[in-house]
Amino acid sequence: MYFNELNIIQPILQAIEEEGYTTPTPIQEQAIPLVLDGHDLLGCAQTGTGKTAAFSIPILQKLSSETIHGKRKIRSLILTPTRELAIQIAESLNSYGRHLKLKSAVIFGGVNQNPQVNVLQSGVDILVATPGRLLDLMMQGYISLRDLEIFVLDEADRMLDMGFIHDVRKVIRSLPDERQNLFFSATMASEILQLAGTILQDPIRVEVTPVSSTAEIIGQTLYFIDKNNKPSLLFDLLKEQSAQSVLVFTRTKHGADRVAKYLVKNGVKSDAIHGNKSQNHRQRALNNFKDRTIRVLVATDIAARGIDVEEMELVINYELPNIPETYVHRIGRTGRAGNTGNAISFCDYEEKAYLKDIEKLTKQSIPVIEDHQYPMEVFEIIKKERPQRPPRNDRNGAKPKPSIEQKVGAAKNKGKKTWFGKRDRY
Repeated sequence: MYFNELNIIQPILQAIEEEGYTTPTPIQEQAIPLVLDGHDLLGCAQTGTGKTAAFSIPILQKLSSETIHGKRKIRSLILTPTRELAIQIAESLNSYGRHLKLKSAVIFGGVNQNPQVNVLQSGVDILVATPGRLLDLMMQGYISLRDLEIFVLDEADRMLDMGFIHDVRKVIRSLPDERQNLFFSATMASEILQLAGTILQDPIRVEVTPVSSTAEIIGQTLYFIDKNNKPSLLFDLLKEQSAQSVLVFTRTKHGADRVAKYLVKNGVKSDAIHGNKSQNHRQRALNNFKDRTIRVLVATDIAARGIDVEEMELVINYELPNIPETYVHRIGRTGRAGNTGNAISFCDYEEKAYLKDIEKLTKQSIPVIEDHQYPMEVFEIIKKERPQRPPRNDRNGAKPKPSIEQKVGAAKNKGKKTWFGKRDRY
């Protein structure tokens, strides 16, 4: 199927063609006609499936068909969890709506509100917002949603993870009863479905690319490695790999900073983005990554939402996530739009349980690479269960006699720094 078969108006088709697209993704093919027909939509789709265009294109078409007299009023609200994703959605609206007489705006926290207020006061048709800044400007009287026609809640699962659910409910209470609702989430846990039930009216469900199957199209490899050796392995892999755009994931903000600092110190053009970075820094780092001024972007999971870089060649999980779905979201940053992609993961002893959950979700074992450049005694240890805690002293205070296995292990490791030594701070 082609876009011109989806009953899309010529100005938008022209913009789509100028963007270099001819064939819709599965979520676009299913969702666009339903939204144009006015249905509420429950979409189960993760980032990278083309869902932004799936709701942006029909919203632009529906709003452009109406003649507005006087000052523009907010007729569509797109609520999204992160600043990066909000900016990405706004860019899509501007791209697909470049030949239409509609005006969109994006608001988010972390920056001075005055420029955003000035844009709002001039009048907008479509508003893209993060929950905190939206509620703040609503309380100040700068935003009214009484004329809203189409409401989009994007990345609902991430809203829940980030603790925005109460803010989302406040926004919903401010919306008019008569409206069209579009609800998107990568997962459909019970809490997500409960939230959807409070928003949607007789929705049609569209589900594409289940999260566990995305990993099948991406080349994956795994290194079992001591935490202390992770920086060196990362540096060596970057020297060996030809990829010019590499996204590295850590679990913590501090870890992202440490990794980026290590890479820069060793001559690799890198930067880090996470929630503690200013919006200006995050946007500058993202722009530098997109235009390949820097080769490596180190990110936490929340900050990475909204990163959409064409031809992303490699994702490295410096630290495995503790939520298996997050792993699939991470590696889904590569291998988009039919391109091949690769993902390399590091797994230390404490991450063994995370790996087990990931392989259970994806229903596949990640191929392991044994790198003999790093002598890793832990490689054999990691395949076994964590040793049981030694029994406590008996009631008389006598220590229990060590087992044969304990004696052998003690003799073998005498004088060596073991796996259970000082923890690395990454």
